[in-house]
Amino acid sequence: MNNKENFTQLIKLEAKRLGFLSCGISKAEFLEKEAPILENWLKKGMHGKMGYMENHFDKRLNPALLVPGAKSVISLLLNYYTEKEQTDPEAPKISKYAYGEDYHFVIKNKLKSLLEYIRDNIGDIDGRVFVDSAPVMDKAWAAKSGLGWIGKNSNLLSRKVGSYFFIAELIVDMELLYDGPTTDHCGTCTACIDACPTEAIIQPYVVDGSKCISYFTIELKDSIPTQYKGSFENWMFGCDICQEVCPWNRFSTPHTEDSFSPHTELLEMTKTDWQELTEETFKKVFKNSAVKRTKFSGLKRNIAFLD
Repeated sequence: MNNKENFTQLIKLEAKRLGFLSCGISKAEFLEKEAPILENWLKKGMHGKMGYMENHFDKRLNPALLVPGAKSVISLLLNYYTEKEQTDPEAPKISKYAYGEDYHFVIKNKLKSLLEYIRDNIGDIDGRVFVDSAPVMDKAWAAKSGLGWIGKNSNLLSRKVGSYFFIAELIVDMELLYDGPTTDHCGTCTACIDACPTEAIIQPYVVDGSKCISYFTIELKDSIPTQYKGSFENWMFGCDICQEVCPWNRFSTPHTEDSFSPHTELLEMTKTDWQELTEETFKKVFKNSAVKRTKFSGLKRNIAFLD
């Protein structure tokens, strides 16, 4: 076994030990195929009011602009699926990914441990960790490294584990063994397209972000357009509809990450509890949660919009 093989195996074993669902590695190079797709998506305004999507266009496509001398993109998946659900069927709903602690912190800590491990066991390499907060096309890199394919709902899908997972990256200036992409297994299925209540999946593999319930309830700071009143199917933070109907998610298994366990009060809150939500309760229930992104006023706006 040569060094490249040995180092690749070491990294993948350590990723598994840290609790990652899977790890794939691809060559750090310009994303030629994705460039025109991203440009067209932005030109058509499908990012809505997410102005940050227009920033750092070149960096999104070229990892060497994020890590000088970048050679490898290490993509990692972390499971967040849970069978636990909110007990009141009439309560406003929250995406499963936001049940527990904010994933940014949980994953960043794991990534830093992995980078430290690489430096301790392989050598003084230059690298950066990325969790959804920098201009990195995480789904594109994960697909290139064989962790799944980008489905018709634009989520990364895996035949083994579905799509209830977070994606993160380590970009490093070290050559490793590269994985190849897998094949698309959506077939003729249109379950996600048919189920989207705001018709955000405008055609297979193209999501108009400005029509997505997750966009309205998290990213949009203005008032939610009245034309969508009655079409949110009770989602107040995020939306899991296109994942719930995806046949591949029958292979999802519950996560084992304690940090992602829901706050004890969260699942028990009734429709009335949510409607009467106070700032004090909001701060207590969502202390270290991703829900804080929408702020108390944003969540109250979302809840009111559902009535």
